[in-house]
Amino acid sequence: MRGLGDHLSIGERIAFHRKRRGYTQQVLAGLVGRSTDWLAKAESGRRKPPRIDMLAELARVLRVPLGELVGQPVLMEDERQQDDVPAVRDALMSPRRLSRLLFGAAAEAQLPSPGPAAQLVEETWNDYQEGRLGRVIAALPGLLQTARELEDRAARSDADRRDCWAVSARVHHLAATALAKIGESDISWLAAERAMRAADESDDPLVLASAARSGTHALLANGRYDDAMELADTASAWLATRVAEHDPAALSLLGMIHLRAAIAAARHQDRSTATSLLNRAEVLASQLGSDGNHWQTGFGPTNVVLHRLSAELDLDNVSYVVEHGQIDVDHMPTERGVSHRIDYARALSLARQGDSAFEELRTAERASPQLVRNNPRVRDTLRDLIKQSPVTGSARSSELFMMAQRCRAVQ
Repeated sequence: MRGLGDHLSIGERIAFHRKRRGYTQQVLAGLVGRSTDWLAKAESGRRKPPRIDMLAELARVLRVPLGELVGQPVLMEDERQQDDVPAVRDALMSPRRLSRLLFGAAAEAQLPSPGPAAQLVEETWNDYQEGRLGRVIAALPGLLQTARELEDRAARSDADRRDCWAVSARVHHLAATALAKIGESDISWLAAERAMRAADESDDPLVLASAARSGTHALLANGRYDDAMELADTASAWLATRVAEHDPAALSLLGMIHLRAAIAAARHQDRSTATSLLNRAEVLASQLGSDGNHWQTGFGPTNVVLHRLSAELDLDNVSYVVEHGQIDVDHMPTERGVSHRIDYARALSLARQGDSAFEELRTAERASPQLVRNNPRVRDTLRDLIKQSPVTGSARSSELFMMAQRCRAVQ
């Protein structure tokens, strides 16, 4: 387990790192342009946690990863321990990745072919979309080794060079996205960088656009919202000609790039840019005509609506999310549906509709225990619901406390 205990609130984490740096409340508040009273209330829990953009600024000043303040998720399998993040880190940081000239494959080495590897990668992508994070993390070390061997194969022969690089890009994209989801923001960025480099070598605009999504995930996880928007803007320009041909895959990839950039803008409290990007994605979803899953994007009209709600939550428009948040997500990939239910539950909790918020979290947990139990926003919501719960010893308060324990929101 990394960092502070999961049971600590965001305010307690801020206070811990402030004291660790030797800052008084007055000094830290001044460094982030806020009042001492604001910081005191944030640390004590007498106000709701700071917005994500302010948390990113606090993390920068305190010189800690953003995930350390929000409470990095710690991956757990319910009955089988498959939390092998160190093995993923080892695979990404192997010395063999530094120089093909120094560590080239032996001449007699049997290198994999891209076809079977591509099928295995897509199967693991399906695990990710269904919320089976443990399986993904367990598979990644082997997939990353295969990706390195495919790159060695590409260096030997031009016959299937582009296919080899394309599969490597998909592997590293998956690694970046999954690692960002479980709070490993540093190696998420390393995987995203590798995905982009492999995509460049594949010389395929769709592979490159897909890899750019991994870059936006990693940048969002690291609180670098301006950089995420810049990457998305550049990638969208790259796809322009393919979209003109009404290629469904290109429409989906471009749409998701706009949606990720919209979330970055919302977390940066830039409403006009977020709205503009969401509207662009809506146009592309209309051209696509229905919800799809090209390149594991889950893109379509419903996903645009879900991202609009998520952006409004980041923009503190809680009433909008409460009013419009009852969306049918049963047909969506599990990961996307669960993410929406978590957002909706957070909004309901902030609106002091505790029973409805708890039901959303229970529904989400049934769909994917891992996605719920390892999400810092879930932990904050559960702590708020415990404070709101009027009766101790009731059936609801007992169920709520048990869920809080499962999610490590309380000790």
